[in-house]
Amino acid sequence: MGARRPEGRTTTYREAMREALREALHADDRVFLMGEDVGRYGGCFGVSLGLLEEFGPERIRDTPLSESAFVGAGIGAALSGMRPIVEIMTVNFSLLALDQILNNAATLLHMSGGQLPVPLVIRMTTGAGRQLAAQHSHSLEGWYAHIPGIRVLAPATVVDARSMLAPALADPDPVLIFEHGSLYNTDGELPRPDTPVDLDRAAVRRRGTDISLITYGGSVPKALAAADELAAEGISAEVVDLRTLRPLDGEAVAASVARTHRAVVIDEAWRSGSLAAEVSARIAEESLYELDAPVERVCSAEVPIPYARLLEQAALPQTADVVAAAHRAVD
Repeated sequence: MGARRPEGRTTTYREAMREALREALHADDRVFLMGEDVGRYGGCFGVSLGLLEEFGPERIRDTPLSESAFVGAGIGAALSGMRPIVEIMTVNFSLLALDQILNNAATLLHMSGGQLPVPLVIRMTTGAGRQLAAQHSHSLEGWYAHIPGIRVLAPATVVDARSMLAPALADPDPVLIFEHGSLYNTDGELPRPDTPVDLDRAAVRRRGTDISLITYGGSVPKALAAADELAAEGISAEVVDLRTLRPLDGEAVAASVARTHRAVVIDEAWRSGSLAAEVSARIAEESLYELDAPVERVCSAEVPIPYARLLEQAALPQTADVVAAAHRAVD
């Protein structure tokens, strides 16, 4: 008789993130959380709800509305030996701290000859699909994945939401975690004990033989739904969740393309200069002779994201768009 598998438990993406924060705060006195409304309000998306009451204002710190200031304070705290977790409310606000992230956090280790590591974690909500209009619907992960000196994570599952924070805090370099807003209310099973995550490796969420659907973050559920629709039509789609956008796991992408010989890259960012463009270029460079059809890309329309629900849905990649792209590659 084989060993009994540990029973899992069902929780939401939001609750999994909160558990990860709570565990980190209990495990290391150097860890603290700072950001706008993370304390008494419980976080703009409710992730830090209850942590102020549990850990107090020294470790759950509400900040002024100045991203440049509190990201800079986080960098300073990391340089001083602390392990700060900085929450930026949404990715568009991170642009106000881009100088701190790019010119300080990402470069200090290099410019100091290896003397000044910056073990900083920055969390932020990303993505569209919730009628928050053009200024609050950006998907700028690809911008940050362009920057050497940082690690960029995009947890798409409850397991990754729960398990990515601890290794991110252990990383001596700055780590940016992009949490898609559409995922917070999704639920899934967490195994017992919690599953460790390898931040250097992509994850194959579904095995297939006919086409690879390559994506990350909030587009993973759409890719999985597309794979279900394709399976009903007799097309076996493999779903690859990149989950770490820098460094990109090119080996996993190449291995998937070698199995299926066709690829669709799904990216909620705009098509021009996107992460989808980078993945497509790597497939062309490393797997050209494995391809039986050109690489397809499914990205957002090249417009500011509309507020009106129907227009917003039309602008964003949808499951039907992924299915159509797969058919173009396979047919």
